[in-house]
Amino acid sequence: METMYLVIVAFLLCLAIFDLFVGVSNDAVNFLNSAIGAKVAKFRTVLIVASAGVAIGAVMSSGMMDVARHGIMQPSNFSFYDVMTIFLAVMVTDVIILDIFNTLGMPTSTTVSLVFELLGGTFILAAIKIAGDPSLSFGDLLNTDKALSVIVAIFVSVAIAFVFGIVVQWLSRIVFTFNYRKHSRWSIAIFGGIAFTALSYFIFLKGMGKSRFIAEDTRMWIENNMTALIIYTFIGSTIVMEIIHLLKVNVFKFIVLMGTFALAMAFAGNDLVNFIGVPLAGLDSYQDFIANSNSVGATNYMMDSLNGSAQTPPLFLLAAGVIMIIAMATSKKARNVIKTSVDLSRQDEGDEMFGSSRVARGVVRITQDSSSSITQMLPVGLRRWIDSRFNKQEAELNDGAAFDVVRAAINLVLASMLITI
Repeated sequence: METMYLVIVAFLLCLAIFDLFVGVSNDAVNFLNSAIGAKVAKFRTVLIVASAGVAIGAVMSSGMMDVARHGIMQPSNFSFYDVMTIFLAVMVTDVIILDIFNTLGMPTSTTVSLVFELLGGTFILAAIKIAGDPSLSFGDLLNTDKALSVIVAIFVSVAIAFVFGIVVQWLSRIVFTFNYRKHSRWSIAIFGGIAFTALSYFIFLKGMGKSRFIAEDTRMWIENNMTALIIYTFIGSTIVMEIIHLLKVNVFKFIVLMGTFALAMAFAGNDLVNFIGVPLAGLDSYQDFIANSNSVGATNYMMDSLNGSAQTPPLFLLAAGVIMIIAMATSKKARNVIKTSVDLSRQDEGDEMFGSSRVARGVVRITQDSSSSITQMLPVGLRRWIDSRFNKQEAELNDGAAFDVVRAAINLVLASMLITI
């Protein structure tokens, strides 16, 4: 019997490798879309920057693995047999679903996939256990509060990102217009300082700051001097950005590449659980069962150990990072998903594989009507001035770009800030 479970664990780890390939093919769009869509650099350069972020983020990954262990289920009321059944169902489903979406060139959320697969598998097994033991309830078997908070957070974050995306992009056009080179003489330094400070905070203080490799006294010093660090970073980076701008270096391209690195690091650090969290939880469960079960069978040994925090070996994290980098560089499906995302977000008209839906048209109509209503309340002179800032005929696009570097920079900086918050 133990041999059978060892085979299942080995199969889960093999599925983890497949899941890393199909998962990265899907999620690469999140951090490559802006740099590729704006053509800020050659694809190889963008890939190198993103790969560095993925490698560092994977090694620094911490904390998120607990979602697969006890974020959805109450492992104390599930046996080793039960959790291995759930983990096997989750991984097989995840690989199939993500690969189907990738084949169709449609980006989807790997976090949503994992959460609902865990929820679905746990719910079915909970229903079976309740049918056999009426004294149990779903509250005893499902971590309902945590599951609900995760699900609500996913959908609320979409709405928040949508609203802030509209507002910040609109304000950025007011400041820089579509002819950003002409209107960025002084504002670019302030924007660059804000962007660099936000991304630095995101990378070093929120990303690396929680890593196990950072000494506790260093972490405490950073937390105690957070405000001063942010202020000094903003002042210093603003001065540097103005100098860079005077040297005829495109600050927006620098910000886009830095943002690509930041989001790639966040992706590897936070989304790694979506690909290897479940298999590693299965491995930990097997090791705990072998070490402590004694004569207790797999159907009677309860998985209290999964209530503890995951201690993922750095070697596994590094291996996962390497696989993700290989997948990014070689997957044709990843480029297909990125192409779909870029085509759907381009500033001008182009070929698209999807038509508009009634819901999408409704959202656009409501947004435009709201904008018109607000605009009508403004003085005529102010309205004319605002209209003059939105002259798309002046748009400066790199050769073959779907949108300009202003939009790409705002996308990445805003995403980093919202994730941090």
